[in-house]
Amino acid sequence: MSKATKRKHVVKEVLGDYVQPTEHQSIVKVLGSPGNNLHEVETSDGERFLASMPTKFRKNIWIKRGDFLIVDPIAEGEKVKAEISFILYKDHQRYLQKEGLWPEGFDKEKTDHFGKKSERMDNPSCIAS
Repeated sequence: MSKATKRKHVVKEVLGDYVQPTEHQSIVKVLGSPGNNLHEVETSDGERFLASMPTKFRKNIWIKRGDFLIVDPIAEGEKVKAEISFILYKDHQRYLQKEGLWPEGFDKEKTDHFGKKSERMDNPSCIAS
């Protein structure tokens, strides 16, 4: 399979499918990316750990701070405790909230990293320069 075909299928899977987390999967929020295809994530309970990005997503899908993911736990990891299985975009988040599967720890209000409501979210005319 060529790179372009692979990319097309991966993007179609991520954008088109509406998945629900299984009993062993969890929804996490991305806090940052220390590099090497690892992402620092936080659960709705406040537990922080690293999650690895599988090879099918690398150089095809980009994840930024504040995104939500569905992750599978990795038993043998000390620092890296999960692997990313799905990336949740806004429409996926709305679907999970409607189904009642969204964790209570992640509320709808947009907050910055210090737990305060961000002024940028209220004022769309604030643009970083």
